[in-house]
Amino acid sequence: QVQLVESGGGLVQPGGSLRLSCAASGNIFRLNRMGWYRQAPGKERELVAVITSGNNRNYADAVKGRVTISRDDAKNTVLLQMNSLKPEDTAVYYCNADVSNGLGVRRTYWGQGTQVTVSS
Repeated sequence: QVQLVESGGGLVQPGGSLRLSCAASGNIFRLNRMGWYRQAPGKERELVAVITSGNNRNYADAVKGRVTISRDDAKNTVLLQMNSLKPEDTAVYYCNADVSNGLGVRRTYWGQGTQVTVSS
């Protein structure tokens, strides 16, 4: 089993910044694609940003230019730096990881989510 634990959410004013962190632990042989998703009240979960094991990045149009995803494979961590935050960024942010366990098995795991609220 693999656990993903997010941290770094909170309340921030419009225009502010937050950095989300997600630490993976457990039966990990290799972390493949990792990403961040978000879900606002009454809306479906949507992709925010993903990063591959080769450090290729992809961002949702709504956050391009304001968000940077990065990973630290030595610490099994993925980070999401969010700048110029807007009220519409308010959501629960979820970490996602595609993990290989060394026996040829790949599974996708989700974190429990961290609340981000952008409000004055």
